[in-house]
Amino acid sequence: MSGRSKRESRGSTRGKRESESRGSSGRVKRERDREREPEAASSRGSPVRVKREVESASVREAQASVVPFVRVKREREVDEDSEPEREQRMAEWILRTGGAATAHTWTPLIGVCWTLTLRNCVLSPSHTSMLTPVWCVASTFKYVLKPTFTKQQIANLDKQAKLSRAYDGTTYLPGIVGLNNIKANDYANAVLQALSNVPPLRNYFLEEDNYKNIKRPPGDIMFLLVQRFGELMRKLWNPRNFKAHVSPHEMLQAVVLCSKKTFQITKQGDGVDFLSWFLNALHSALGGTKKKKKTIVTDVFQGSMRIFTKKLPHPDLPAEEKEQLLHNDEYQETMVESTFMYLTLDLPTAPLYKDEKEQLIIPQVPLFNILAKFNGITEKEYKTYKENFLKRFQLTKLPPYLIFCIKRFTKNNFFVEKNPTIVNFPITNVDLREYLSEEVQAVHKNTTYDLIANIVHDGKPSEGSYRIHVLHHGTGKWYELQDLQVTDILPQMITLSEAYIQIWKRRDNDETNQQGA
Repeated sequence: MSGRSKRESRGSTRGKRESESRGSSGRVKRERDREREPEAASSRGSPVRVKREVESASVREAQASVVPFVRVKREREVDEDSEPEREQRMAEWILRTGGAATAHTWTPLIGVCWTLTLRNCVLSPSHTSMLTPVWCVASTFKYVLKPTFTKQQIANLDKQAKLSRAYDGTTYLPGIVGLNNIKANDYANAVLQALSNVPPLRNYFLEEDNYKNIKRPPGDIMFLLVQRFGELMRKLWNPRNFKAHVSPHEMLQAVVLCSKKTFQITKQGDGVDFLSWFLNALHSALGGTKKKKKTIVTDVFQGSMRIFTKKLPHPDLPAEEKEQLLHNDEYQETMVESTFMYLTLDLPTAPLYKDEKEQLIIPQVPLFNILAKFNGITEKEYKTYKENFLKRFQLTKLPPYLIFCIKRFTKNNFFVEKNPTIVNFPITNVDLREYLSEEVQAVHKNTTYDLIANIVHDGKPSEGSYRIHVLHHGTGKWYELQDLQVTDILPQMITLSEAYIQIWKRRDNDETNQQGA
């Protein structure tokens, strides 16, 4: 036999041996597997049991993640805490761990709570009780970010004297809430806080349905002012705030945009200028016009007057020529009817002399003295670049809420001068009947006003600061607000301030004086 054939025979013999050994080992392995099958089957159990084990593990995971939020009601177990206590505990936990209460922070968190709850309910029906507490708290945070008011709640706002508790533990009265002074926006804060305490205007903007369907031209940005003012109003009167103050940042951004940077956050502005622009801008954005179409702004603040005007001859002309000119039609007195949003009260010139202690005397003037401008008799000379006029004013319609703007600042080409004269005014029972014409007095049954807001300017014209005194209708008490600071104040102290803007409420027939002296 050749060498090649020997090698082939040895290879075939070796292959047979290997195949036989593999076959025997395979048989041994299969036998071992058959022996282990009963044990494995008993350990695995049924597919249903496996699914339940997976579900229970997932539920334990979800419970562990939700435990910081609420106490889980297990089967046949009564929860010891009430619903508000669970919400309060959840809110406290989020405040400790979540940071500031902004829409960007809380919205994802609410989504997580809702996702975990749904997952638990799908995996285990016995844990559906977790849905209620988490959803209630999620809706609470949603309410804080976007408060809503029912008609009944709005109607009861001025009857409530109960303090609200913020989620950070501080107490406050809804509506008597501080506003952040971002840099130099205290002039706008004071005006916004004053307007937020005018009940008809407040009630209108608390209910978004009153203005959300107003149609505006495409590209009109002025309606943003209405939306932001409504949002701010609802936050100021929210009984469930995170803190006892509110940031007006979005409102002020709309003011800067809509006023084309006339009023800014970083630069001190004039309160009267801002009030005048803001009321007219709101009226226009709500679809109002100068004469025909009215809005809530004109319904609340607009009155009317007669303006009598007489042109005067130039003072340098000879007396005979002046006498002749006075007989011309051009120099005869004319009368026009005009509307107003507020009345400007002129202060007497401040004295320049000093007293015995070498200090400037701060004069005082009664409110009724500066109101004499509108009695229809008092004449005042107004000078223009070319001509001089004599004017007198007489009121013909008193609005439900009357705004006085006391003219404290005099501007010229070089500087702005402030008049520090103190105006002595009563807090209640200011009767304006004598400033109406005789035929109008019979129509106006109610002419008595009570003060509800008093804006004060302190300091120099360009470097001063603003604060406001506000009457809380529910308690009948006065409060002083300056940015974030809110303190109560005696009514007698209000009259000692340098009042700049005042809002007075007309008293109705069934209304009695509840404010005290």
